[in-house]
Amino acid sequence: MIQTPYLLFLGDAPDQLAAKVAQGIKDWRPENAVGQLRLKGCGADLGLNDLTLEEAKAAGAQTLVIGVANRGGVISQAWKDVLVEALRMGFDVAAGLHNLLRDEKELMSAARVNGRTLFDVRIPSVAYPIANGQKRAGKRCLAVGTDCSVGKMYTGLAMDAEMQKRGMKSTFRPTGQTGILITGGGVPLDAVIADFMAGAVEYLTPDNDPDHWDHIEGQGSLFHVSYSGVTMALIHGGQPDALILAHEPTRTHMRGLPDYDLPSLETLRDTALPLARVANPACQVAGISINTQHMQEDQALEYMAEVEKRMGLPTVDTYRQGAARLVDALAAL
Repeated sequence: MIQTPYLLFLGDAPDQLAAKVAQGIKDWRPENAVGQLRLKGCGADLGLNDLTLEEAKAAGAQTLVIGVANRGGVISQAWKDVLVEALRMGFDVAAGLHNLLRDEKELMSAARVNGRTLFDVRIPSVAYPIANGQKRAGKRCLAVGTDCSVGKMYTGLAMDAEMQKRGMKSTFRPTGQTGILITGGGVPLDAVIADFMAGAVEYLTPDNDPDHWDHIEGQGSLFHVSYSGVTMALIHGGQPDALILAHEPTRTHMRGLPDYDLPSLETLRDTALPLARVANPACQVAGISINTQHMQEDQALEYMAEVEKRMGLPTVDTYRQGAARLVDALAAL
């Protein structure tokens, strides 16, 4: 088990979105976040206390968590210097990067010498089966996005929290490093061999009570040429009964792809729903989740009202407003 609480390492993250792993932990497990550690030039700030390793250790932090999801998941030399020092001072180190901690000789040596543990969250721990497409009992909801990092995980967590508050049967099913670090379990889907991804999602969301909802953490986007494959595995392996469309309206292009525009919500709906109905012909689009973090309150409300009128679906920002209306929509299915 990864020991808590955490010191969240933001490194030299270029912007707030790059620190989405740390942001998710801070928002959903604030009791586990002692503070943040930033390098010179870091463009992200969680609003936590900036601590040195020494200060974090004195505050009780047990594990240094790399809270950055950078493109390619590379561990730079500047990061290694901090991580080695953290291991020397008695911290464990956890990360969800594609560049595994255990593949770095300096880190492995420092961990061994100091009796510490490296936790690579993005390592599948199960021999997942190939998907069989058989219908499973229970209900499932999946957020699909117009782009990466638009709030799919937050939507699932918020809907699960709302259902739990109402006494409904509900489970959040993590499929990425942030969700796994928040909940303590799940499937690191983008690290699963391609042929087994849909089967891993079936494994993650097994038969359940007829009135139980699994909220499957969404990943990537069908329209993102880098990461569309993982989204397709979620759609078919998850066999969702309901889709939530997720969108961030201030984006000028797909994240990391300046030559690609975002699709409209209508295009997302008309693309994702037929694909979902391959595995579950009864699937419906139940609502829309808008990430309005870069909009003023009045601008956000006006935008969401326009989308709701245009699309005919309940439209909310689950961070600003909560997920009650989306849960109402699922309950009405």
